[in-house]
Amino acid sequence: MTVYQSEILLKETHETEIVDITSELERLVRQSKITKGIVTVFVGGSTGAIITLEFEPGLIRDIPDFLERIAPKSLAYFHEQTWHDGNGHSHVRASLLGPSLTIPINQGRLIHGTWQQIAFMELDVKSRKRQLYVTIIGE
Repeated sequence: MTVYQSEILLKETHETEIVDITSELERLVRQSKITKGIVTVFVGGSTGAIITLEFEPGLIRDIPDFLERIAPKSLAYFHEQTWHDGNGHSHVRASLLGPSLTIPINQGRLIHGTWQQIAFMELDVKSRKRQLYVTIIGE
């Protein structure tokens, strides 16, 4: 079994921005030379998420709108009582979506649906650089 690790660096992301990372993950799988196994991508931080979606303009708008309905910015969050940083909703949203995703690899390729892409979603109120950690395990 081989373990290959790398990172994906995102220059600057803004609140509710969704970044398609599918092609970068595919490139890393090829670079790893692993033909059968899994790839895990993880965001280090409590206000970002890794998701799958059909990366198209409608969903790029629908997902942030949905998050606003289930974890609105306007609610009072206990996080604000501690830190006063305006991102209590960001933490709640990130907890709902999750910081990582594992995708199978077969014949040296990611297994995903035709219209299914892998993406990073920024949920924090401040623009920031992000580092995604990628681990590929297999043979």
